[in-house]
Parts: sequence; C-alpha cells; structure tokens
Amino acid sequence: MGPLNEIIFSISEYIELLNIGLKKSKAKIIGEVSEVGFGPTGHVYFSLKDEKDGSVLKCIIWKSKYILFGIRLEEGLKIIASGYPEIYPLSGRLSFIAEVLEHAGEGTLKKEYEKLKKKLAEEGIFAEERKRPLPKYLRRVGLITSKQGAVLADFLSNLGKYGFKIKMIDSRVEGQGAVEDLLLSIKTFKKQDIEALVIMRGGGSLESMLAFNNELLVREVAGFPVPVIAAIGHDKDVPLMSLAADLAVSTPTAAANRLTEPWRQVALLVETGDRVCFQKFHNTLENGKINLRTSWEKSIFGFRALLSRINQQLEHSAKIIELNNPERQIKLGYSIARCRGKIVRSVQNVKVGEDLDIRVVDGDIISEVKDIK
Repeated sequence: MGPLNEIIFSISEYIELLNIGLKKSKAKIIGEVSEVGFGPTGHVYFSLKDEKDGSVLKCIIWKSKYILFGIRLEEGLKIIASGYPEIYPLSGRLSFIAEVLEHAGEGTLKKEYEKLKKKLAEEGIFAEERKRPLPKYLRRVGLITSKQGAVLADFLSNLGKYGFKIKMIDSRVEGQGAVEDLLLSIKTFKKQDIEALVIMRGGGSLESMLAFNNELLVREVAGFPVPVIAAIGHDKDVPLMSLAADLAVSTPTAAANRLTEPWRQVALLVETGDRVCFQKFHNTLENGKINLRTSWEKSIFGFRALLSRINQQLEHSAKIIELNNPERQIKLGYSIARCRGKIVRSVQNVKVGEDLDIRVVDGDIISEVKDIK
C-alpha cells in the first residue's frame, strides 16, 4: 500500500480506517451527564458536558456493560467514562464508546448508594424474614474471592480439621471486570452441589466496594438457592450485597468461625462425653474395688466367725466325749465288764459259768460267773 494521501478511499473504507486508529486511542474522560436516552435493545445513549466551557461529547454504552457498574445515568450526574472514540458510518457522527463507568466523587457515589439501598429495601431484598439459617453441620462450601492477599489464607487457616470440602473460584473483587467475574462465579456455583456460598474480600472505602453495591449482583445473592455468607470488610457503609446475604460478617475469620461453630460444639460434647465416660468407668471400677474389698472382708470375717463357732462346738463336743469316756470313769474307780467281747450292761447279758473280762484302771481281771442274782 502506498502513502495514504495517494490512495482514493470510499467513505465507508475511510471511516473504517479512522475507527481502527481511534480504537487505539483509549482514554478516561470526566464530565456531567446530559441527554440520557435508552435504545430499544437496552443500549444507553448520553452526552458528557465539560463544566468549564460547555463542550459536549456524545457517548454510548452497550447494555451488557451498563448493567455491570451499578450507576444509574441521569441529568447532572458527574462521572468518569473509560473507552474509545468511534465514527458511525451512516451519519458520520463521532461518539465515545464507554466501556467502564465510575462515579467522579465520593459524594455522588454516596447518593447513588443511598438511592439504591432505599429502592432494594422497599422491595424487601434486605428483609430479615427472607434470610435463611445456615445448615447446622454443613461440609460442602462454595467460595468466591481473590486468591491474592491474606483473606483466603485467614479463612482457610481458621476452618480447622472438620472435613470441609471447599470449592473456590478466583475472582476479581475490585475495579474493572470485578462485577463480571463475581456474577459469572455466582452463576457457576448455582450448578454446583454446595450447602452454602461464601463471598469474601478485605476492607475498603465506598468507592473500592463499588462492585459489591451493584444492583444485579445484589439480586443474584438474594436469589441464590442456598444460604450466602458475605464476609466483606468495610470502613463505614455496609455493602448492599452484605445486606442481601443470609449472613454478613466483616472478616474471613468470622466467616470461618460461623461455619465451624456447630462442629466445635460436637467436638466439645465428644470430649466431655469421653471424660464423663472415663470418670464413670473409673468410679465404677473404684466402687467395684471397694465392694470387692468389703465383700472379701465380710467373707473373711464370716469365715473366721464360722471357724470360731466350729472350734467352740468341737471343744464342747470334746468335753462331752471326755466326760463320757469310759477310761475317765475307770480312773474314778469304776470298772467295765465285758462278756464275749461285749460290754455287760445287765445280768441278762451273762450266764453262769461264762468268763468276764473286767477292765480296771491298771489292767484287766478275768473272772468266772458263779451265780446271777
């Protein structure tokens, strides 16, 4: 291709060439919004006016971009638009194609925040009765946050060893592209088998929290199928997403603690139960020892008493035997007569002529029965 000044272009070719160059001239411009209009497809047409000299630049932002930034364009609003210029071939008009919209000041941002907060509150998006409790012993948790920074590490380190199954999606949480990332992550988790969703980021100003005040994002959180925990740090104004979440905490540690609290209680009960069971077993064992010792002592005492009674009975029997011992009677001067080996107890036990064996203390006397009277 020769020098451009030697080439003859058609109008459409030249405009196309200009647009190729203009698209490389991306810039940020600041101005006051005027002449806002919405096309049939949802695209937004508006003008930005310079406060100093009244210069005007026609602007367009496509619907897919406009819904992401949570800024409601209206007359007099001061914004910063990022994008590039483009010439429309059919009219030859130059327009600024806005890709990113930002509030130009904290005051304006605060007004938009309060306005959207009031609108969503009136719809019941923040109503406490709409919010759901966390499942008591959940394990499957979805997590949306940036993997950069200490937020993720704080959260994971405080989960403990309770067997949580964490599915994480790395997402931008601030600046350009944050809203798109967050919305895509939420839609992805809608298809996942999770019991709760945690969305986290560190603290920041109202301006840095712009993504979490996006209306579309707030509505997605409010309509999510399982409970949502918003662990979003903030300086002063609570992010609207936190107000719509089922549970809002300000730190990742607090979010982890809410998830682990039921499991800690179970662990405490188990530990307490172990101690109680051990103590009961110990007490039972000690009581058994005491009862066994008591029974043993009672048995020994009873056995000794029995032996004592038997001994007394034996002594008594011995005395009776001693008293009735024929030998004792003999020593007292009595004698014992036997006939045919049997003790003679009556005259009828002997006959005349039979021999008698008479036992005396110092021997036996053999005599013959001469007469029976």
